[in-house]
Amino acid sequence: RELERLAAEIRFFGGAGVTLLELPDWEVLPYDVFSPHPDITSQRLRALFELPRARRGCLIVAADTLLQRLPPVAYVQGRAFELSVGETLGLEAFRSRLIEAGYASVSQVAGPGEFASRGSLLDVFPMGAEEPLRIDLFGDEIEAIRRFDPQTQRSLESIKAVRLLPAREVPLDPEAVRGFRRRYRTRFEGEPMQSAVYRGVSEGLAPAGIEFYLPLFFDSTATLFDYLPREAVLVNESGTASALERFWKDIEARFEDRRHDIERPVLPPRELFLDPQ
Repeated sequence: RELERLAAEIRFFGGAGVTLLELPDWEVLPYDVFSPHPDITSQRLRALFELPRARRGCLIVAADTLLQRLPPVAYVQGRAFELSVGETLGLEAFRSRLIEAGYASVSQVAGPGEFASRGSLLDVFPMGAEEPLRIDLFGDEIEAIRRFDPQTQRSLESIKAVRLLPAREVPLDPEAVRGFRRRYRTRFEGEPMQSAVYRGVSEGLAPAGIEFYLPLFFDSTATLFDYLPREAVLVNESGTASALERFWKDIEARFEDRRHDIERPVLPPRELFLDPQ
């Protein structure tokens, strides 16, 4: 609530000329068996994509969110791709690329991270976007890109190009799945196929709570400080230090509660979070 209030104040006093990015909290408890809502993931990925290239503007983040370890900067930047009118697009290859990027194939697009194809039309709701897009193909050529209303399915204004971000903070392409399986077997004892998380990722799926296994998808993780421009000015609100300490105690308590579950083993806090110091 305090973050939302601060955002509203910055928008009011800064006016339309202020670029304001927010990195929202996942809104799930540490080591939870739930994943963040797609709208939250969409907003987070947009912020992580924009931050390294930002030259002016403001980022606000809650203290507990600041502790989270993040995917490497190269992952978010490297997995983004653009489409533009007039470009050649192989529909089946593009469908496969969307699935590998974590997008879900559905009958009708309603939320971020979903896509649907019907003949020469491809609907997709890019992560980080406020509205879904309808891509109209003529053969293998993109004839038009239009925004549309997900409630009425009515097409709106046309645009010339679109940027697609990955659908999750973890990759699910075959190479990433192999890396996850290898690191999982190294980190945890016992039969990995007893774990629903291991089985799900092995099938190219994203089990609920997969965000708390993020270090198993990468050789190394990043922090928010790795995403910030070098000349960024950092401002702490009063009470930040005590908030960090309080959240760290909650993380350790949650870890102790879940560390003995052989079907869903968990990583130590320091692999998933920065300690307050």
